[in-house]
Amino acid sequence: MRPESEPMLKRARMIADLQFGRGCGRALFGEDTTFMLSNTGRLRHLYLDGERTATVRARDGLLTLSASGAKLLYDFLPAPRQRVVVMNDVAPYVARGGTAFAKHVVGVDPDIRAGEEVLVVDEDGRLIATGRAVLSPEEMMELRRGAAVIVRSGQEEE
Repeated sequence: MRPESEPMLKRARMIADLQFGRGCGRALFGEDTTFMLSNTGRLRHLYLDGERTATVRARDGLLTLSASGAKLLYDFLPAPRQRVVVMNDVAPYVARGGTAFAKHVVGVDPDIRAGEEVLVVDEDGRLIATGRAVLSPEEMMELRRGAAVIVRSGQEEE
């Protein structure tokens, strides 16, 4: 790693640790992580082996995950952390990038907050997508209408 990229790696890891929990920064961003900066010189995209792992959102400085970034986080975090569980019947639709609706949610990490990046898994615990939670855990489990997770990247989209 070039010495000038060390502060960027440290920043990316700090964001991931803050957003997803201690240790997630190292799980997502190894020493071979590369960066793309915005026009203003801020950290924007993070890559592992030439594949985008995450993007830093301009509006709040938090991370959005690609399918490969979601897989790294899924492998690191024990269930049910950061997970929304949907019915097996709708899993193929969600894996192709479809919205996960509240009526299909059968389980959720109680510590998730609306607006957070989450991992969507099927009832067997397999990672099928990543996206942004739009409801609280209580709402996901109680409501029968509306979107629960806006899927950003399904595992079968690639």
